[in-house]
Amino acid sequence: MTVNKNVFYIESIPPKAEEYLILRKKAGLSSRQLIASQVGLKKSIYAISVREHETHRLIGMGRIIGDGGTVYQLVDIAVDSNYQGLKIGTQIMEHLMLFVNESINQQAYVNLIADIPADKLYEKFGFVKTEPEGIGMYLKRQ
Repeated sequence: MTVNKNVFYIESIPPKAEEYLILRKKAGLSSRQLIASQVGLKKSIYAISVREHETHRLIGMGRIIGDGGTVYQLVDIAVDSNYQGLKIGTQIMEHLMLFVNESINQQAYVNLIADIPADKLYEKFGFVKTEPEGIGMYLKRQ
């Protein structure tokens, strides 16, 4: 556990689904359903929860999901908008990348979908745009 006595501390565990849903909203991410979140969070390969030091409230997080062998994706990298600008996102990425570099096979495909302007943060950790070789895509649902 990393501790910043002034503001926050970091745990290497996923948050509870209820607080995950609250954080997604505070970070400006799309909504998810509670039951699906409970299932998904339990299946994280690795997760970071950032908590406010005094209240232990979830203020940031990040996860790694995948098949455990050949493909991994960094997801749910989020910081409460009230805490942005404190380099919490950078610390989340440092923890996730430490896991990637120490625990994941070097030939595995590691990816993420970057919101703009967060793509600039991810570039600092070695992520590159897939274009022109390919483009990221997702299934858009109603």
